[in-house]
Amino acid sequence: MQIRKGKPEDVSAALQLIKELAEFEKAPEQVTNTEAQMLEDGFGKNPVFRMLVAETEEGIIGIAIYFLKYSTWKGKGIYLDDIVVNEKFRGQGVGKKLFEAVKAEAIEEGCKQLHWQVLDWNEKAIHFYKKFNSEFDAEWINCKLHFN
Repeated sequence: MQIRKGKPEDVSAALQLIKELAEFEKAPEQVTNTEAQMLEDGFGKNPVFRMLVAETEEGIIGIAIYFLKYSTWKGKGIYLDDIVVNEKFRGQGVGKKLFEAVKAEAIEEGCKQLHWQVLDWNEKAIHFYKKFNSEFDAEWINCKLHFN
């Protein structure tokens, strides 16, 4: 298995993994992103996300999608939006390698923090992140607006 930076030709496989994650989270109807939008958003004139892929001879089996963020208190950071590993390959260290690659990117970029979210019912993911001595923050409330 190899971890590498994503390329435009990886977007189709990435979107399939995103849809697989949405199925797992019982929200497939909420995925409205398209390959065209991901190509523009990740590889267009002003990219807003970055992607790492885990690849074997079978193809792309996992992705990590992240972007730069900024904290007025700490400075530059990375927000890890998702790590997705094909169900067939879970439990084989793919997620760990992707997470470590994102951490390495953050350090190389001079970031002060790495942020992400995990669903409170996803015990496997919580256990996974605890292995990295992660800090779970119950103090902040997530907020969002939708502009459909």
